Amino acid sequence: MHANQLTVSAETVRELVDEQFPEWRALPIRGIRSQGTVNAIFRVGDQLAARLPLQPQDVEATRQWLAAEAKAARELLGRTRFSTPEPVALGEPGAGYPLPWSIQTWLPGVVATDEDPGDSVAFAHDLAEFVLNVRAIDPRGRVFNGNGRGGDLRSHDGWMETCFEQSEGLLDVPRLRKMWDALRKLPRGGASDVMTHGDLIPGNVLVADGRLAAVLDVGGLGPADPALDVVGAWHLLEPVPRQVLRDDLGCGDLEWARGKAWAFQQAMGAVWYYVDSNPAMV
Repeated sequence: MHANQLTVSAETVRELVDEQFPEWRALPIRGIRSQGTVNAIFRVGDQLAARLPLQPQDVEATRQWLAAEAKAARELLGRTRFSTPEPVALGEPGAGYPLPWSIQTWLPGVVATDEDPGDSVAFAHDLAEFVLNVRAIDPRGRVFNGNGRGGDLRSHDGWMETCFEQSEGLLDVPRLRKMWDALRKLPRGGASDVMTHGDLIPGNVLVADGRLAAVLDVGGLGPADPALDVVGAWHLLEPVPRQVLRDDLGCGDLEWARGKAWAFQQAMGAVWYYVDSNPAMV
């Protein structure tokens, strides 16, 4: 999926686990088919999951990033009735793999790309409850300080221009440019940052019997535009449940439109970038 992407095999993970966590030597290692774009995922026994970053980067920066993800996961743990991963351990480079890596708890459920909850009103209520639970976490004076989604929509103009150029022949680019020109101008309207999950897409949501079972990839928990977690309305729901989500969240017109803008920004990058390498994401 990425230039210079690292190749990670089950044999490598077996060696890493055996060397660094000998207490788990007896546990089987199994690779997982995943639509994820950041980590290779392997099950370690029945209760654990190893996550190994796919893109080459600085070792110390990776270690700090994984530690920050673990801290965020601990902050969310138990703050909602829905399961979220619990960090268990951080591994170090070895066995030919050049980066730190992590182990967390494995959560049961079916990813929403395989069991589509889009028509489920009950799922919409669940998703709204999760978002409200996250918003209720005290940001303790923290505000958005990143360069990803969740700050100023207009700061993404350069990336969106790249997306439009790369999407020629795939999408109706003139129409989409007009949409972005309108969406990028939406103001915050005085809304303060709140805690957000930041990436409520199908690959990060587990479903059971049409209900929300668990939420994955929680390492991005942090303060941002309240509209950021509204992206789930478009990534996960059809029109009727989408309106249920809006009603439960109490979204006004401006917050709702900004949620659409963040979903649009995210979707524009997914199509051309993953068109050959990750069909489920596309």
